Amino acid sequence: MFDKLPISSKTEKILTKSLDEAITVEEANHLMNITGSDLYPLLATADYLRHEIVGDNVTFINNCNINFTNICTVRCGFCAFGKDADDPEAYILNDEQIIAKGQGAVENGAREFTLMGGVHPDADIEYYEHLLQLLKGEFPDVMIHGFSPTMVRDACLASGIDLAEGFERLKSVGLDTLPGTAAEILTDRSREIICPEKVSVAEWIESVRTAHEVGIPGSATIMYGHVETLEERVEHIDIIRNLQEETHGFTEFIPMTFMHEYSPIFLSGQTNLGATGTEDLKLYAVSRLMLRDIIPNIQVSWVKMGFRFAQVALTAGTNDLGGTLGGDELSEASGAPDGVDASIDTLDSMVRNLGRNPIERNSKYTEFYPIAHGMEMPSK
Repeated sequence: MFDKLPISSKTEKILTKSLDEAITVEEANHLMNITGSDLYPLLATADYLRHEIVGDNVTFINNCNINFTNICTVRCGFCAFGKDADDPEAYILNDEQIIAKGQGAVENGAREFTLMGGVHPDADIEYYEHLLQLLKGEFPDVMIHGFSPTMVRDACLASGIDLAEGFERLKSVGLDTLPGTAAEILTDRSREIICPEKVSVAEWIESVRTAHEVGIPGSATIMYGHVETLEERVEHIDIIRNLQEETHGFTEFIPMTFMHEYSPIFLSGQTNLGATGTEDLKLYAVSRLMLRDIIPNIQVSWVKMGFRFAQVALTAGTNDLGGTLGGDELSEASGAPDGVDASIDTLDSMVRNLGRNPIERNSKYTEFYPIAHGMEMPSK
């Protein structure tokens, strides 16, 4: 496969091996550091494996973010969204406002609500149950991708119950999938710098493992390009891989490049923030080589990358474009390059221009839908 490409012998050996089996942490660290003529073979290998594992379908979901509050007690150094309760820009949506957001999304064909907010000091399991019951009562056919491991953990503490009971209660009233947020970088060294008040690595793993055990699948994420090292990026992916081998509960892996322009750590003087485009592509490709088919769906976030670069990232091992994301105030506050609202037609056009097949999906990747203009769904 590489006989006519200029490539170092070590990189060629690793990539050849990766065609048949997952690469090791040591091999991934080597690939994270490659430059020059070794880069294209890495991307081509990841794209080849993507084709072998999931075919040429590119999936996405018609969804809507409902950010029910921006009040947050866990003030992370990377987040420009959270506010103190006495901030003039702080808000909590009431029931009527939440229903109105949901109604508008459903009228536009939404299949999922992403229910997210700050870590409110008074939020307990009963409050989150209320939000789920409110939305499921009005929109029973729309899946809810909601909360975060930190939010659920804190709510369980506030209600005096353990994690398993908390997740079981949320599942019983309509929580379909759990976002992979709060993972950030799963090394305690970096977390002490960017999010010292958030769950530790061990607590995050325990929370996600518990959700999977009670039957709530969900996404896994990585937020990179801030204070972490390249080795910590690989360590993070390896933690996700090991947990997936145990629980099989992750539906997708979502790398999220850090948008630093409005972040507290950038505004306070932290430098060398933000990943380069080459680093972005290497992370997507190495993720595919490490995860292979154990997490077959690797998502590129167009809201983080912009439409053009997200399309390029689809050639580096990824196969999902996330969602239409109407109302994603968290990303909007961070400076999303192409806004935070995409139409199905926009995503459809991006995929067809690449010569691949656009397919709508549900939150769990268990149901797939032909695009509205009437094309038959292509086979894998």
